[in-house]
Amino acid sequence: MRHGNAFKRLGRTASHRKAMFRNMVTSLFREESMQTTVDRAKEIRSMAERLIRIAAQDTLHGRRMAYAYVYDKAVVHKLFADIGPRFKNRNGGYTRVIRTGIRHGDSAQLAIIELVEKGAKGAPQKQASTAKGSPKAAAGESKAEPKTKAKAAAKKSETKSPAKKSAAKDGSKAKKA
Repeated sequence: MRHGNAFKRLGRTASHRKAMFRNMVTSLFREESMQTTVDRAKEIRSMAERLIRIAAQDTLHGRRMAYAYVYDKAVVHKLFADIGPRFKNRNGGYTRVIRTGIRHGDSAQLAIIELVEKGAKGAPQKQASTAKGSPKAAAGESKAEPKTKAKAAAKKSETKSPAKKSAAKDGSKAKKA
Protein backbone atom coordinates (compact mmCIF):
# COMPACT_ATOMS: atom_id res chain seq x y z
CA MET A 1 0.00 0.00 0.00
CA ARG A 2 1.16 3.52 -0.79
CA HIS A 3 -0.29 5.40 2.18
CA GLY A 4 1.48 8.74 2.49
CA ASN A 5 3.75 8.11 -0.51
CA ALA A 6 2.60 10.84 -2.87
CA PHE A 7 5.93 11.18 -4.67
CA LYS A 8 9.40 9.67 -4.89
CA ARG A 9 12.05 11.19 -2.66
CA LEU A 10 14.95 10.31 -4.99
CA GLY A 11 17.41 10.24 -2.07
CA ARG A 12 17.38 14.02 -1.58
CA THR A 13 16.17 16.48 0.99
CA ALA A 14 12.99 18.39 0.24
CA SER A 15 14.79 21.64 -0.60
CA HIS A 16 17.31 19.88 -2.86
CA ARG A 17 14.56 17.97 -4.63
CA LYS A 18 12.50 21.11 -5.20
CA ALA A 19 15.47 23.02 -6.60
CA MET A 20 16.41 20.10 -8.85
CA PHE A 21 12.88 19.83 -10.25
CA ARG A 22 12.67 23.59 -10.86
CA ASN A 23 15.99 23.49 -12.69
CA MET A 24 14.96 20.48 -14.78
CA VAL A 25 11.60 22.00 -15.74
CA THR A 26 13.37 25.22 -16.76
CA SER A 27 15.79 23.22 -18.92
CA LEU A 28 12.95 21.19 -20.42
CA PHE A 29 11.09 24.31 -21.56
CA ARG A 30 14.29 25.92 -22.84
CA GLU A 31 15.41 22.92 -24.95
CA GLU A 32 11.99 21.19 -25.36
CA SER A 33 13.74 17.86 -24.78
CA MET A 34 16.21 16.51 -22.25
CA GLN A 35 17.78 13.25 -21.12
CA THR A 36 17.61 12.16 -17.49
CA THR A 37 16.73 9.09 -15.46
CA VAL A 38 13.30 7.52 -15.79
CA ASP A 39 12.28 8.32 -12.21
CA ARG A 40 13.23 11.98 -12.51
CA ALA A 41 11.46 12.27 -15.87
CA LYS A 42 8.27 10.82 -14.42
CA GLU A 43 8.40 13.23 -11.48
CA ILE A 44 8.98 16.41 -13.50
CA ARG A 45 6.32 15.44 -16.03
CA SER A 46 3.49 16.46 -13.71
CA MET A 47 5.05 19.82 -12.92
CA ALA A 48 5.80 20.57 -16.57
CA GLU A 49 2.28 19.68 -17.64
CA ARG A 50 0.80 21.83 -14.89
CA LEU A 51 2.82 24.83 -16.09
CA ILE A 52 1.86 24.22 -19.73
CA ARG A 53 -1.81 24.12 -18.72
CA ILE A 54 -1.35 27.44 -16.91
CA ALA A 55 0.45 28.94 -19.93
CA ALA A 56 -2.33 27.90 -22.31
CA GLN A 57 -4.78 30.13 -20.38
CA ASP A 58 -2.33 33.09 -20.37
CA THR A 59 -3.54 35.10 -17.39
CA LEU A 60 -1.61 37.50 -15.19
CA HIS A 61 -1.98 35.18 -12.22
CA GLY A 62 -0.67 32.30 -14.33
CA ARG A 63 2.38 34.31 -15.35
CA ARG A 64 3.12 35.12 -11.73
CA MET A 65 2.83 31.46 -10.79
CA ALA A 66 5.23 30.53 -13.61
CA TYR A 67 7.73 33.22 -12.58
CA ALA A 68 7.59 31.82 -9.05
CA TYR A 69 8.54 28.33 -10.26
CA VAL A 70 10.70 28.72 -13.39
CA TYR A 71 14.16 30.21 -12.88
CA ASP A 72 14.67 32.05 -16.18
CA LYS A 73 12.46 34.94 -17.35
CA ALA A 74 13.22 34.22 -21.00
CA VAL A 75 11.95 30.67 -20.54
CA VAL A 76 8.71 31.95 -18.98
CA HIS A 77 8.27 34.25 -21.98
CA LYS A 78 8.83 31.28 -24.33
CA LEU A 79 6.39 29.22 -22.28
CA PHE A 80 3.59 31.78 -22.63
CA ALA A 81 4.39 33.00 -26.15
CA ASP A 82 5.21 29.71 -27.88
CA ILE A 83 4.58 26.56 -25.85
CA GLY A 84 1.25 27.50 -24.23
CA PRO A 85 -0.55 28.49 -27.45
CA ARG A 86 0.82 25.38 -29.18
CA PHE A 87 -1.03 23.16 -26.66
CA LYS A 88 -4.14 25.32 -26.24
CA ASN A 89 -6.48 22.84 -27.96
CA ARG A 90 -4.96 19.73 -26.36
CA ASN A 91 -6.50 18.19 -23.22
CA GLY A 92 -3.37 17.04 -21.42
CA GLY A 93 -0.56 14.72 -22.36
CA TYR A 94 1.85 17.50 -23.30
CA THR A 95 5.02 15.50 -22.63
CA ARG A 96 6.30 12.02 -23.40
CA VAL A 97 8.91 9.90 -21.66
CA ILE A 98 10.92 7.60 -23.92
CA ARG A 99 13.22 5.04 -22.32
CA THR A 100 16.62 5.05 -24.03
CA GLY A 101 18.79 2.54 -22.18
CA ILE A 102 21.03 2.34 -19.14
CA ARG A 103 23.84 4.58 -17.93
CA HIS A 104 27.19 2.79 -17.86
CA GLY A 105 28.43 4.31 -14.61
CA ASP A 106 25.67 3.19 -12.26
CA SER A 107 23.25 1.22 -14.49
CA ALA A 108 20.47 3.77 -13.99
CA GLN A 109 17.66 3.61 -16.54
CA LEU A 110 17.81 6.66 -18.82
CA ALA A 111 14.94 8.34 -20.60
CA ILE A 112 14.27 11.33 -22.80
CA ILE A 113 11.45 13.61 -21.74
CA GLU A 114 10.20 15.89 -24.48
CA LEU A 115 7.24 17.98 -25.48
CA VAL A 116 4.82 16.11 -27.72
CA GLU A 117 4.42 18.83 -30.35
CA LYS A 118 7.82 20.23 -31.21
CA GLY A 119 8.10 23.74 -32.56
CA ALA A 120 10.70 25.09 -34.96
CA LYS A 121 14.11 24.57 -33.37
CA GLY A 122 15.38 27.96 -32.24
CA ALA A 123 13.41 29.88 -34.87
CA PRO A 124 11.18 31.95 -32.52
CA GLN A 125 14.12 33.07 -30.38
CA LYS A 126 16.31 34.07 -33.33
CA GLN A 127 13.52 36.00 -35.04
CA ALA A 128 12.69 37.83 -31.83
CA SER A 129 16.32 38.87 -31.27
CA THR A 130 16.75 40.18 -34.83
CA ALA A 131 13.40 41.95 -34.73
CA LYS A 132 14.57 44.02 -31.80
CA GLY A 133 17.42 45.36 -33.90
CA SER A 134 20.03 44.89 -31.21
CA PRO A 135 23.61 45.62 -32.26
CA LYS A 136 24.71 42.17 -31.11
CA ALA A 137 22.18 40.50 -33.41
CA ALA A 138 23.22 42.67 -36.36
CA ALA A 139 26.89 41.93 -35.70
CA GLY A 140 26.17 38.21 -35.54
CA GLU A 141 24.39 38.32 -38.89
CA SER A 142 27.19 40.19 -40.64
CA LYS A 143 29.73 37.65 -39.41
CA ALA A 144 27.57 34.73 -40.55
CA GLU A 145 27.17 35.95 -44.15
CA PRO A 146 30.82 35.62 -45.28
CA LYS A 147 30.97 32.10 -43.86
CA THR A 148 27.97 31.04 -45.91
CA LYS A 149 29.43 32.71 -49.03
CA ALA A 150 32.71 30.90 -48.47
CA LYS A 151 30.87 27.60 -48.08
CA ALA A 152 28.91 28.27 -51.27
CA ALA A 153 32.12 29.04 -53.17
CA ALA A 154 33.72 25.85 -51.84
CA LYS A 155 30.71 23.81 -53.00
CA LYS A 156 30.92 25.38 -56.46
CA SER A 157 34.57 24.45 -56.75
CA GLU A 158 33.76 20.89 -55.71
CA THR A 159 31.05 20.57 -58.36
CA LYS A 160 33.41 21.37 -61.27
CA SER A 161 33.62 18.68 -63.91
CA PRO A 162 36.69 16.38 -63.92
CA ALA A 163 37.93 17.95 -67.19
CA LYS A 164 37.99 21.40 -65.60
CA LYS A 165 39.76 20.02 -62.52
CA SER A 166 42.46 18.37 -64.62
CA ALA A 167 42.86 21.57 -66.68
CA ALA A 168 43.21 23.53 -63.45
CA LYS A 169 45.85 21.08 -62.24
CA ASP A 170 47.75 21.27 -65.55
CA GLY A 171 47.60 25.06 -65.40
CA SER A 172 49.05 25.08 -61.91
CA LYS A 173 51.88 22.73 -63.00
CA ALA A 174 52.64 24.94 -65.99
CA LYS A 175 52.96 27.98 -63.76
CA LYS A 176 55.37 26.14 -61.46
CA ALA A 177 57.62 24.95 -64.36
